[in-house]
Amino acid sequence: MPAGPATVVDAVRAVEIAGISSREDLYWTLHAVFVRKREHRVLFDEAFRIYWQSRGLVEKMLAILSPVAPPRGAPEKPKAGQTRVSQAFQASRERASEETRPQVEVDAKFTVSGKELLQTKDFAQMTADEIAAAKQALRDLAIPLDKIRQRRLKPATRGRIDPRRTLRASMRAGGDIIDLKFRRAHEKRPPLVALCDISGSMSQYTRLLLHFLHAMTEERRDVHTFLFGTRLTNVTRQLRMKDPDEALEACSDGVDDWSGGTRIATALHEFNRVWSRRVLSGSPTVLLITDGLERDTDEDLEREMDRLHRSCRRLIWLNPLLRFDGFQAKAKGIRAMLPHVDEFRAAHSLDAVADLVKALSGDSGSSFQTDPRRWLKAG
Repeated sequence: MPAGPATVVDAVRAVEIAGISSREDLYWTLHAVFVRKREHRVLFDEAFRIYWQSRGLVEKMLAILSPVAPPRGAPEKPKAGQTRVSQAFQASRERASEETRPQVEVDAKFTVSGKELLQTKDFAQMTADEIAAAKQALRDLAIPLDKIRQRRLKPATRGRIDPRRTLRASMRAGGDIIDLKFRRAHEKRPPLVALCDISGSMSQYTRLLLHFLHAMTEERRDVHTFLFGTRLTNVTRQLRMKDPDEALEACSDGVDDWSGGTRIATALHEFNRVWSRRVLSGSPTVLLITDGLERDTDEDLEREMDRLHRSCRRLIWLNPLLRFDGFQAKAKGIRAMLPHVDEFRAAHSLDAVADLVKALSGDSGSSFQTDPRRWLKAG
């Protein structure tokens, strides 16, 4: 939230004019000054609540000391923006304490950087602080800049001569001067479609990768995201919310089968039948994020994978099982899916996602490492 000195002065003047008769009046007075966009309201509400939580602590202590214990209900789910606002308050307290704390110099010449360890660490083995740092790192990754050549041509300063525009320009000058006009092939970013598995074994990886997809959705409007477990859910509209915590909370609320079972063939069949013609236009790149552990029949899975592969320009399978050195493609579901993908990549760490960004930007690196036929021969 942008809150500079001028905004603080305006807030103080507004409070002096409106007065402080109740907490609700103070809330809406400050709300009128600080909240300028829809996504700021969630953060302001959480900051105002955390600022007054000391009074709530006193009320809880009085309730504990009273002879009648208050009823215990289900724990309240964390609100959107709660983590970031709490970290902001904690950071301000730490800065205040560090001003009086003596500085200690540490010789870290032969130590290992924590950032380097975080880059290669598995998402499932991260602590809460490391997950928060990983979320920010995923959002800071460079957005892919790949472009594809279109059939249509557009005006340009150099290229092939455009006879129609050249003739029109010459006629404007009376036909005495030939003003050459040129054209070249039009280039644009291909659409990106992500199909993310949210079953029990994939929920942790998918939740973190959604932060990366949210950052891409902010930069590009042609990004479509689908979640599937036992059913398929389109969460593209939820990920277009500006606030990342609010977007992820909306995705969780809109999905009923999070951390449940998985039916890849059923989800792909629904996508191919209902959504393929809507989102698979313009030579898109499809990201399939799943471990491939399927419970449906292999014939259905192979047929739906083949149809999906034929409908897109590039199909990339991201599988966190590749984090194991001894991984082999022996599961029937994995062997049924591998022949119909263009690249087979890992998706368990920040380094793996960074390699994906390079591949989407056109730098695929070693094709042998990501060739699905390599795993079919090894299996």
